[in-house]
Amino acid sequence: MKTETQASASLAHVAKLIDDIPIAMLATVEADGALASRPMATQEMDANGALWFFTDLRSSKVEHPRVANLSFTDMAHEAYVSLSGRREIDTDRGRIERLWTALAKPWFPDGPDSPDLALLKFIPDAADYWDAPNSKMVRAFGVIASMLAGKPIAMGEHGSHTGLSSAASAAGVQS
Repeated sequence: MKTETQASASLAHVAKLIDDIPIAMLATVEADGALASRPMATQEMDANGALWFFTDLRSSKVEHPRVANLSFTDMAHEAYVSLSGRREIDTDRGRIERLWTALAKPWFPDGPDSPDLALLKFIPDAADYWDAPNSKMVRAFGVIASMLAGKPIAMGEHGSHTGLSSAASAAGVQS
């Protein structure tokens, strides 16, 4: 994933947490109100914190209410990020060509000129994260210590960032 310099410290923290996680699960609300999730390969995080994905214009994820959730999981480092926000569809051929990767060719055989190829732009508003940056040995020790103490000890960091889209707007950054 290409990551631009972020407009705020909160967005920079989110970018650092998800930078090495290539696949996110995108959850949307379907027409019947049910939640549906699908894996999406992140192409870019722009300076406003918006995340860009290739999508097919025929997909249900482009039709229904625009609220969505992205979740990122890095099991090896025990980092978990959940972003809530909204999505937009962008058909700018210049941006599609700039973000194009051969890894998308199986889904879009005509390359960046595929007629149903578009970009899904996810604009985050809030993030929740759980990060255990220590080694597995330290985390294992933390679990044992927590069991003995009856409370979490050295189990990593949990936090939230809110107002992410307004923080980018306040910084005066445009995508």
